[in-house]
Amino acid sequence: MENYSYIKKNYEALCLELDSIAERLGVPRATLVCVTKSGTDEELLALAGFGAADIGENRPGELKRRGELLLGEGFEPRLHEIGTLQRNKVKYIIDKVALIHSLDSYALAVEIDKRAAAVGRRVPVLIEVNSAREAAKGGIMPEDVEAFAESLSALSSIEVKGLMTMGPALDNPEDVRPYFRLTKEIFDKLKNRQLFSGEPVLSMGMSDSYKVAIEEGSTLVRVGRKLFNKGECENV
Repeated sequence: MENYSYIKKNYEALCLELDSIAERLGVPRATLVCVTKSGTDEELLALAGFGAADIGENRPGELKRRGELLLGEGFEPRLHEIGTLQRNKVKYIIDKVALIHSLDSYALAVEIDKRAAAVGRRVPVLIEVNSAREAAKGGIMPEDVEAFAESLSALSSIEVKGLMTMGPALDNPEDVRPYFRLTKEIFDKLKNRQLFSGEPVLSMGMSDSYKVAIEEGSTLVRVGRKLFNKGECENV
């Protein structure tokens, strides 16, 4: 039988690190979404067994399949759709997803709203901000986020919980800091205007950048490959 002790070590070390960062900054600990696309089904189940409850997947089909796998094994995961979401794929996840991180158009918002209404749900979403204005990436341009958030008030079956940004893929996490900072400024403005539902969520930071992201105000980080690294358990 496969020994998944490396996953346990990675997961527990990362949780301790998030606790330490929160204590240093004097803020609540950031929510950890475990991105499982780089892990096998068996590794996913082991991770859930070690306590991971927030599970993120990029592809709707995998989110649906793996959500069903976890439920079938007795787990109750909170499923996060973190990748680009096409309108024709919304139907696959609408009854299962706990949070959609990548709302980047009004047409997608309308589709989510329609599908959510059909299953009697209000689905939480995050507006994706294209903080670096990258042509190859989705997301709402920074100057348009406020008006976009206002436009969503007409849709009764979605809950706008906050913002998400990827930031550019740069070698040095410090170089991503300005983009996180810009997104936090927009987040605070919309939060003060009460354009978010419930406890606001700011999703920023991945395996290489979560420390900087939390320092800039992220309340949720998405970490994947560090959790499944067999060779560097101590260096998460």
